[in-house]
Amino acid sequence: MVTKIYIVYYSMYGHVEKLAEEIQKGASSVEGVEAKVWQVPETLPEEALAKMGAPPKSNAPIITPKELAEADGLLFGFPTRFGMMAAQFKAFLDATGGLWRAQQLASKPAGMFYSTGTQGGGQETTPLTAITQLVHHGMIFVPIGYTFGAKMFDMGIVKGGSPYGAGTFAGDGSRFPSEVELEQAFHQGKYFAGIAKKLKGVLLI
Repeated sequence: MVTKIYIVYYSMYGHVEKLAEEIQKGASSVEGVEAKVWQVPETLPEEALAKMGAPPKSNAPIITPKELAEADGLLFGFPTRFGMMAAQFKAFLDATGGLWRAQQLASKPAGMFYSTGTQGGGQETTPLTAITQLVHHGMIFVPIGYTFGAKMFDMGIVKGGSPYGAGTFAGDGSRFPSEVELEQAFHQGKYFAGIAKKLKGVLLI
């Protein structure tokens, strides 16, 4: 019995994409789990993205709202805009009304990961405010807590992430996820996949 984990993200400059790739590796390391990475649609025109210096999008497939229902577990990733999820990801979730009406995502486990420009840019407020999306769908929020261990308490290095999920700091855009941040992303993927696998087994009994 395969447990399907969908890692759904939006990334303008590539920071969240890097986390998504590492989360996929972590989830795939769990036996019986199949992890797939998806992008949400871009809402900005190419001209605007070019002026903003955004690099080309990755080759990850674009997901549609109805495809979310196929997953046994969902991990959502997005950059922060003023302490909340980016509008592109919010627009995608706003299009899931059909799933909401039928409560097709109810009881599915879900987690989050994110990128902020600064240390005070929303490493906790972003996932905290995004939880409302999960609640209305009846999903089960799965945070990582402090399961990443001692590195969550290391004050000697700059690192993103929180008990809510893996995270990274982008700074002016030139800083990409550090080794520790990528390790935390891998941990989140593995930890979440294990829980999703167990939950699927319970719900099928």
